[in-house]
Order: sequence, then structure tokens, then C-alpha cells
Amino acid sequence: MPAKIDADDVAAVAAQLGREPRGMRRVAHRCPCGRPDVVETAPRLPDGTPFPTLFYLTCPKAASAIGTLEGGGMMREMQARLADDPSLKARYTAAHEDYLRRRGDAAREDGIEPLPEGMQSAGGMPGRVKCLHALIAHELAVPGSNPFGREALEALPDWWRSGSCVRTAEEAQ
Repeated sequence: MPAKIDADDVAAVAAQLGREPRGMRRVAHRCPCGRPDVVETAPRLPDGTPFPTLFYLTCPKAASAIGTLEGGGMMREMQARLADDPSLKARYTAAHEDYLRRRGDAAREDGIEPLPEGMQSAGGMPGRVKCLHALIAHELAVPGSNPFGREALEALPDWWRSGSCVRTAEEAQ
């Protein structure tokens, strides 16, 4: 079973999402501001619903900046390169395999059946570039794991420079 999650981290993630986090296993990465920006989520939510996004980006500032990259066509450019570059395709496939292995490990730690083998991992891996949020979350949680996540991360502005994305209720008092 995963370690107990700090109540302050749960409160910060809830403030970021505007709702209580579901299936949160641990903080997978912290923003330079100190808040969680990626959490690891259980492969199945408490009600048993499969949840394939193991690494979930929670920071609204980062999410907004990533949305700008997506809107600017970065995914189309990546998709085109994926089709033309066998080395890149191999590294992206390795990222997919890493993601599936980690999701399977999390399921086993939680004492549940892993999600079906044929299920695509997050972000469209391995055949598509579908969601930069998921690819960047993977790269933040496991540095060096995802070539497109790394590339997109490097294209982002320093979203944390203006301060934390949220204030918890305790901090507001």
C-alpha cells in the first residue's frame, strides 16, 4: 500500500482541482513553489472505476500553459515526427511500456487486478500524441521517461514564478 498522504498535500490538490482528489496514492512531483503539481492516482478509483491516468497533473497554472502549447499545434508536429522517426518512436514506445509497468505495479501494491494489457496508456501512447498534460505529468514524475513529455516541458514558461497556484483554507486565514 502507498504511504499515508499528508493532509496539507490533499488540501492543496483539492484547491487546485476545485474538488476532493479521487484515488490519490501519493505526490509524484512537486512544483518549484513547493506544492504538488503531479499526483499518482490509483489504477481503479474507490468505486472500482478504471482510471488509466496514473500520473495526473494538478497545477492549474501548469495546465493552462500546457493548453497553450496544445492550442499552438505542438501535438500535430509531434505526431508527424513520430511517424517519420523510428528512434523517436522506439523511445515513445519505451515510455508507454514504463507507464504500463508502473500502473501495473501500483495496482498490485493496492491489491487489485491491473488494467487490461491492451489498454492504451495516457496521452495516446504508444501510437498517438494526444494529451501533453499526461505526457508532461509522466516526465515530471519519472524524469527521462517520456521524450515528448520532456520536449513539451522544456517549451513551457516558468509557470510557478508568480507564486503558488493555490492557497489552502488554512493559509487564507
